[in-house]
Amino acid sequence: MNRRTFHKLAGLATMGALTTDLKADAEQAHPPGDAGEVVLEDDELLVAFDSVTGVLSRMIYKRTNWTIERRPALGASFRLLAPLPHRRDNFVLGEKQKAASVKKISEHEVEIRWDNVWSQHGGILPIGLTANVSLSKGKLTFGATLNNRSSLTVETIDYPYFGDLNAPSRDAQLAARTMSYGDLVFDEIHPNFANEKGYWGVTYPTKTFGSQHSLFCLLQAAEQGVYVQVSDPTLPYYVEYTFEQHPGLFEGNLVPETDTISGWPVHLKFRTCHFIFAHPKSVTSLTPIVIEGYQGDWHAGVDVYRQWRNTWYVPAELPEWAKDVHSWTMLRMNTPEQDYSVPYSKVFEYGREYAENGVRAVQLVGWNIGGQDGDDPNMSTDPHLGTWEQLHEAIASVQKLGVKVILFGKLNWADLTTQWYKTQLYKYQATDPYGIPYQHGGYSYVTPTQLAQINNHRRAVMDFMDPEYQNIATEQFEKVLGLGSAGWLWDEVANHGIVLYNFAEGHGYVPPGYIYRGDQPIAARLRKVADRVNRDFLFAGEGPQDWLMQYFPVSETGLRPTPVCQYLDRNCLMLAGVSGFDDREKLNMILLQRYVIQYEPFYYKGHLTDFPLTLEYGKKIDALRRRYKAYLWDGEYRETLGAQVASDGPCRHSVFVAAGGKRAVVVINQEFDKGHHASVTLPNAGKLVAASPERIEGVATNGSVWIPARSAAVVIEQ
Repeated sequence: MNRRTFHKLAGLATMGALTTDLKADAEQAHPPGDAGEVVLEDDELLVAFDSVTGVLSRMIYKRTNWTIERRPALGASFRLLAPLPHRRDNFVLGEKQKAASVKKISEHEVEIRWDNVWSQHGGILPIGLTANVSLSKGKLTFGATLNNRSSLTVETIDYPYFGDLNAPSRDAQLAARTMSYGDLVFDEIHPNFANEKGYWGVTYPTKTFGSQHSLFCLLQAAEQGVYVQVSDPTLPYYVEYTFEQHPGLFEGNLVPETDTISGWPVHLKFRTCHFIFAHPKSVTSLTPIVIEGYQGDWHAGVDVYRQWRNTWYVPAELPEWAKDVHSWTMLRMNTPEQDYSVPYSKVFEYGREYAENGVRAVQLVGWNIGGQDGDDPNMSTDPHLGTWEQLHEAIASVQKLGVKVILFGKLNWADLTTQWYKTQLYKYQATDPYGIPYQHGGYSYVTPTQLAQINNHRRAVMDFMDPEYQNIATEQFEKVLGLGSAGWLWDEVANHGIVLYNFAEGHGYVPPGYIYRGDQPIAARLRKVADRVNRDFLFAGEGPQDWLMQYFPVSETGLRPTPVCQYLDRNCLMLAGVSGFDDREKLNMILLQRYVIQYEPFYYKGHLTDFPLTLEYGKKIDALRRRYKAYLWDGEYRETLGAQVASDGPCRHSVFVAAGGKRAVVVINQEFDKGHHASVTLPNAGKLVAASPERIEGVATNGSVWIPARSAAVVIEQ
């Protein structure tokens, strides 16, 4: 008998004693009102709202008959957090309100209005919420306006709110999938649900995902899903996708299979939480949330995002050299522990080595004062490494060899150990609601003392919304431009540590200010400054979010399990480092997933010739990509879509589509000591040839290829 059956037959273990208030909340969930429901429906979706309370009572994805919101008695509408002067925990629960009106204002739109809402500990509050829900061609749009006539700040509002989110069936897997750091992250929510907020912090198992990383969240089941979109790419405030499993879990992370357990309803709540910080006597319009069903796996869900993205995304223009097949490398020159490994006078020596080995770009790291992660955001040269003139001349000399120099830097932190921070930069740091400055712990380098985190350079988090700090950041960036490099890489470009908001006064706006809202304006400003000097100056970044890649078309993330950026955009360049001494497996993945090779011998502190096995195989990978550039470099990356691959052992494949529609399939074998036969099937295929890193010239094939251990093959349609 398996564990699930045992628990089911045993009547399920008691969840333990909970408070009377919690029990009352569970029992007093509003049933449908006497007047019934108000329904929106088209060929794709049916959504119903209780005509008395306004709760979302039912929702069905009609194409697959997936009942997404199943039990009206568990329906929810909204939730507000309106802290009182001496009690922060003061919620307004929408399901405990009677709506002032729930009416259809057209065949495709419902308006729901709540007024003078009742809060848990503050009584009746003069706060109104008007929701407008529209359904058009399967797209369900939730808009709302909050009218805060009270003397309180409404910090958050959860809307829309699903009180009973269901997987397509009892045994179906359901996962939340969001973008982060170039990946489409997978996090299961059914039938397993892990509490990610700590048992001490929440009553029910909870997990959240933030819009500062992803403008969408896929609720992905097998071959179907629900797409949820935060519909403003300018990020006016923070939104959180929140999941809450009631009443709890079995041993481990298993969700109970039955509708009730020990008298408690079993249900998954899902809501989008808007962190609006609406001041007293203010009116706030919420960012619309769009919900849409789709058929297929994650590709289909991301395709929905792509359609919307195409309405606002403006691709950055790459310089010509970056459009060709090429590879990068990195070189660290100094650290906060003052090792001064590579003075400016030695840069040309390294550059000549890169040119001789066909590498087209090098990141210089730790070239600025204080070394890597020291003295930020100072982009001045370091006198211990040499003079400004020496670095300027070295950059020019290396670039004459055909190797582009990319200067590593970061502007989002201020090193707390510097005099500059103590006398000026502290004015522009982000502080928490208690007036305490946020801090980032910094990084550890070289010495035992720092590797033990005893003397790390801890850092303040700079407020990108502050116009004066934007001026400082621009001045520092101009120092990078002045050195004549071909580009820069903003390390940690999308990173503000734990900070979402700055609550300090005197930053040029009424606090709190959403830090991530400043990312795009400051990127646009720096791009404009660069264009005045060199329109081909390349902007690269460490893991910029999708919308920031309008300014940073090169992203350094390393290999990711689901390379969603490549799937979204054929024009983006994603860097992946190789540092192993025979790193064939990583190089195979780089070929498979269309990354740019970035050589990092001795973790970017050595010479290319230090790892000849990796270097030589990397050269073969790039030679193969040059030969079939129209497919493997310029083509559309389709991940696994459009081809079937059968093999006599574990193999992975990906599909590329050239501009004319011809296809190529990359198949890799990561087994250490076994070769495998693979058979590639392409619908309506033309003439096929096969090639490999070891044999670039194609030979005719019917789709069958032999892949040696730790190698790759490509089947190309001609």
